[in-house]
Amino acid sequence: QVQLVESGGGLVQAGGSLRLSCVASRRTASIYAMGWFRQAPGKEREFVARVRGVSDSTYYADSVKGRFTISRDNAKNTVVLQMNSLKPEDTAVYYCAAARQLGAYDDWGQGTQVTVSS
Repeated sequence: QVQLVESGGGLVQAGGSLRLSCVASRRTASIYAMGWFRQAPGKEREFVARVRGVSDSTYYADSVKGRFTISRDNAKNTVVLQMNSLKPEDTAVYYCAAARQLGAYDDWGQGTQVTVSS
């Protein structure tokens, strides 16, 4: 199991930025992929972005493309989600996740709250 700890959430005004960090208990280079998900009140958890553990391959949900950037620092076992041009609809609990193998995200962090005011 990979333990994941998120940080960086908070309350910001629309148009502002936040930087979320996720520290893994295992070398991120040995993890197939790491991703960010979010869940707003009353809604299902949705995919936000992911980065491969070895390559620089990234993928984003259409709703955040061009505004969010996911990156990986294997030396620090950390994945970062830089969120710019935040909108009220970005308000959610954001979760870090690790996929140890192709096919599924196996391990999840406890989440960090992001609130964007209009």
